[in-house]
Amino acid sequence: MKFHMINGGPKPVAPFSHAVETDGFVFVTGQMPDTPQAPGVLPDGIVAQTRAVMENLKVVLAGLDLGLEHVVMTRIYLTRFKEDYTAMNETYRSFFAPDRLPARTCVGVTGLAYDALIEIDLVCRRP
Repeated sequence: MKFHMINGGPKPVAPFSHAVETDGFVFVTGQMPDTPQAPGVLPDGIVAQTRAVMENLKVVLAGLDLGLEHVVMTRIYLTRFKEDYTAMNETYRSFFAPDRLPARTCVGVTGLAYDALIEIDLVCRRP
């Protein structure tokens, strides 16, 4: 197994690696909607937070020479499921090619770090 911390990647808020790689799969830790430049500072609204999370995931993937086209599974956690599901879906979908949508789970949760509205983790497969 390889444990990865990405230079310039999102600052971990707990003891974990940005990603762990084993047997051709890469498991990327859930990302929050803050930026490395302003940890804990969140943009307003689900659309902006979804974009920020996806951009953070792209930074981690780029540090591993991977991209969103390598994603096979995502897990999405929403604190306001009913209110934010539709807008999150539209924003999330814009990051993937229409014919390359990964498998996915989306669940409602009672709370996330920094009172974020969303967190996403993912699994990739190395080509």
